[in-house]
Amino acid sequence: MSRGIYFMFFATIFFMVVKIGVKMLPHIPPMEIVFFRCIISFFITFFLLRRKRISIFGNNRFLLILRGLCGTVGLYLYFVILQNIPLATASTLIYLTPLFTSIVGVLVLKEKMSFFQWFFLFIAFSGILLIQGFDSRVTIESIIIGASGSLFAAFAYNIIRYLRDKEHSLVLMIYFPMIAFPIGGIISYFNWVHPSLFDYFILISIGIFTQFAQYYMTKSYQDEKVAVVSIVTYTEILFVIAIGNFFFNESFTFLVYLGMFLVIFGVVFNVALRSNDK
Repeated sequence: MSRGIYFMFFATIFFMVVKIGVKMLPHIPPMEIVFFRCIISFFITFFLLRRKRISIFGNNRFLLILRGLCGTVGLYLYFVILQNIPLATASTLIYLTPLFTSIVGVLVLKEKMSFFQWFFLFIAFSGILLIQGFDSRVTIESIIIGASGSLFAAFAYNIIRYLRDKEHSLVLMIYFPMIAFPIGGIISYFNWVHPSLFDYFILISIGIFTQFAQYYMTKSYQDEKVAVVSIVTYTEILFVIAIGNFFFNESFTFLVYLGMFLVIFGVVFNVALRSNDK
């Protein structure tokens, strides 16, 4: 087994811990969690940039700011659905990001999608319809919020892809928290919920585990093909189904499980075909 797969496995575990942390804080407004998550990430990345003596501002500032704004909105919407619908369902909706990344790539970067890629995209969205139709906890509003979060994240990822040879990776990383934490702080000021000591522990952990997850994800993509390591990511759904069942008393009907399977199936094969075309 390659190092890239091991790295992605660790990244997947750390991202899962972050999702569980958000789920454990239903009383903390999502934007306040964004603030804590991003201020920790900002200072860690800023320290790394200072050590390497690299300017944090980069060269393509308009696109970098746009990347930060899209990432901020996407993260906020993710946290909203994580707090309001079952953990496994929220994770499944988050997995739509690669599909939206493909669509945005077609529309903005003029990339091509094959017939089979469109076919697997259709399968994934059929799974979403099953989930929404047979789980009363998942409303049309939550589907729209989750899909919108994935769409904003897709815009952010496409900007990263466009700038990956034009900006240092740490500069691409820091613009997200550099935009998100002041926005999160200002909005949270008007709706601040004072965290308990335990809440602070969870909030700080979310920021730290996110940084570890991003580090291992980057290392994974550097060591192995995207199609290979992306499949590892989707094994997370098995863990979050079990955790949701045992810790959050979440259970599903067969058709909802089928919907989740169709989403993951469609995304995995879409990503695999897209990677093989490169």
